[in-house]
Amino acid sequence: MNFSLYIAKRYLFTKTSNNAINIITIIASFAVIVSSLVLFIILSGFSGLRTFSYNLLDASDPDIKITAVKGKSFFVTDDIFNILENNKAIEASSKIIEERVFLEYNDKNEIAYIKGVEKNYTQITNIDAALSLGNWLEHEYTNTAVVGRTIARKLSLGVRSFGEPLSIMVPKPGIGFINPINAFYKTNVQIVGLYTGTEDFESKFVFVTLFQAKDLLKYKENQVTALELKLIKASNSDKVADELQIALGNTYKVQTKEQLNEVFYKVINTENFVSYLIFTLIVIIALFNVSGTIMMMIIDKKDNLKTLFSLGATIKEIKKVFIFQGFLLTFIGMIIGLVLGIILVLLQNKFGLLMIVEDLPYPVELQFINLFIVFLTITILGFLAARIASSRISKEFIEK
Repeated sequence: MNFSLYIAKRYLFTKTSNNAINIITIIASFAVIVSSLVLFIILSGFSGLRTFSYNLLDASDPDIKITAVKGKSFFVTDDIFNILENNKAIEASSKIIEERVFLEYNDKNEIAYIKGVEKNYTQITNIDAALSLGNWLEHEYTNTAVVGRTIARKLSLGVRSFGEPLSIMVPKPGIGFINPINAFYKTNVQIVGLYTGTEDFESKFVFVTLFQAKDLLKYKENQVTALELKLIKASNSDKVADELQIALGNTYKVQTKEQLNEVFYKVINTENFVSYLIFTLIVIIALFNVSGTIMMMIIDKKDNLKTLFSLGATIKEIKKVFIFQGFLLTFIGMIIGLVLGIILVLLQNKFGLLMIVEDLPYPVELQFINLFIVFLTITILGFLAARIASSRISKEFIEK
């Protein structure tokens, strides 16, 4: 066994005659355990929140969305169909008609977006899984709609009540004088479903059939505002988007889910990184205890160090004794903290110890990357703390 490591283990696991140093060592160990536990729990919590938030986006956004660079709409030609059909990475595609509209129900008004979708739209996103009340659109029935929870609350809409219909109006296109009496195209719908999701998503869309949206906006055959795609592997979205952009040309804009929600992704990732930095600072403060413990141990073992030096141990070897001691103290505390953290994460996932609301436990996720980040952070900082503490050892200090 390495000489320095052997002495370090003896110093770490053997009580000293000085009770104060024993107490300080216990406190330092406890600080490492707690800081490791907290850092791992925080990272696991943000991983859970990130996954939870991304799952919400699965209901609102496709893997890839194709829109026109100029103008609101475009025509889906045979060339576009062939490009999509020949790309083996695409699982399904759906035509979309989307437009800003004016909603009116009884004496209440709201601005939102109408979104006309094809029958296969539930293959593109998980919108049907986001329904909290009622059913998804049944294309056999006309004049039906699915709205967001926020829109329903603002307008006091009933679901499947089949009473007063919701009026959807869009201004007629054109220039010059507009007759205020006949300024809108209008359609009436009955609400058959209510969906939930992010705050923005819940307050944005009224889903109707593609035919109804086309009829309201007076669109021609194959005239759409977007094409939404579902990929076989969502992880390939960047590659597929680049391929489609080259094939379709600069007339069209091809965007992935991340590009459609660029700000959202940046906020989530920035919050995660900032939280990591804040709690790493707490870890650094906790590891000052380790550094202080090593310094106290050096002073306490000064006579022993003089003996080791006289027996032929070099200053470098003596320094390594305390570097190893600090490293072992940090490493053992970190392992205990990680084991406790894993147990707490598993318990939270199974029993929901901490709840956001009555039926929604706080999301946490056990990921190897979080274990690795905590391991790397604590190991490096613990090694540096021990190295700084041992740097005061010199020949003059030992012989003094």
